[in-house]
Amino acid sequence: MSTPSPLPPPVGPEGPADEMSVDSDFAPLADQFFSMFRSRASGGGALTVYHRGKKVVDVWAGWENRHQRWQHDTVALSFSTGKGVASTVVHRLAERGVLDYEARVADYWPEFGAAGKEAITVRELLSHRAGLHRIRGLVPEGDQLMDHALVTSKLAAAPASPKRFFGPGYHAITYGALVAELTSRASGCSFTELVRTEVAEPLGVDELWFEVPREERYRIASTFPRITPLMLPWGPTSSALSRLPGVRNIADAGMPAGFDALVRNPELHDSAMPGWNGVFGSRALAKMYAALAASGSVEGRTLLHADTVGQLSEIQTTARDYVLGIPMNWRLGYHAGMISARHQPRLAFGHYGLGGSGAFADPESELAVAFVSNRLGNRANPIADLRLPRLGAAAQTLARA
Repeated sequence: MSTPSPLPPPVGPEGPADEMSVDSDFAPLADQFFSMFRSRASGGGALTVYHRGKKVVDVWAGWENRHQRWQHDTVALSFSTGKGVASTVVHRLAERGVLDYEARVADYWPEFGAAGKEAITVRELLSHRAGLHRIRGLVPEGDQLMDHALVTSKLAAAPASPKRFFGPGYHAITYGALVAELTSRASGCSFTELVRTEVAEPLGVDELWFEVPREERYRIASTFPRITPLMLPWGPTSSALSRLPGVRNIADAGMPAGFDALVRNPELHDSAMPGWNGVFGSRALAKMYAALAASGSVEGRTLLHADTVGQLSEIQTTARDYVLGIPMNWRLGYHAGMISARHQPRLAFGHYGLGGSGAFADPESELAVAFVSNRLGNRANPIADLRLPRLGAAAQTLARA
């Protein structure tokens, strides 16, 4: 059955939330975005861009499920994109003195100091140098990853990997549990409450969810295909990879048994697992990063002070990440902007997620880009693709024109 191409967006000033808007200077970027969603097989997505504090692109296209087009209020499971949101919570607390980057994690969470981890600092945790990357085997069943108390008690009792002394190791799933527990212990509030009071409400946005309100779940786009590497079964593949030198750390950090089923379990929206289960709209993400790209404020709302934001671009470690196998130039909870260009923006930072969603800020060009999609990767690889890096590169070119 043939499918009509997505309609082009209107060009002009920002209108109501249910209308697309594109600044004329950024029309080529909108065209590039629309070209990505010409059939149901491409799924759907949304793109929002801010430049110099002004929203210049707000578009969506494609299909949120097999039968319905992507709507203005559709949201998507965005996986590790949520690490950037979780990290922003930390910075809000640090700015008020609730947390200190140089303090030991165990100062706020005493049980964390077990098994020789008493000296690990908040700064090291935020830059993936805590040596607690391993999730595979931490709990017996995949569904138990939704039990925050169980997961954090296991992490608190676990020894840190000695690899941490030689470089960072991406905490693909554990990062979220660690940050959620740290911030809750320090503040006395649940992590879900912190996301609402520290990020969503100050920005005047709603769609920054880990625990998704039940009355809003109808808006979540259906994610596809299954997250199976090279289209192979998750269980045997993850088990085999966990025994192979060179990729063992990736399997240990991001491929727990049963994870492929867990990401399709509706109950995942009952829990806050900020390492991977964030559900976002592109507008909310873009507004958060727009504040970070413009000295902490956007549209008359202040998220962080300028001196705090200035620290977020500072690279904490240039060493090769022992999980991912490449230097990630980790900041305080974010990685480099990583756009598809020969010359990378020096100060850009953000976080991408499994399958292709993500967002970043570039303080140099005062640019913020956020992209969410329900189509994981491409036909060859559902884990990641280059849609956001390419959109980011195009946005950078237009911002600097």
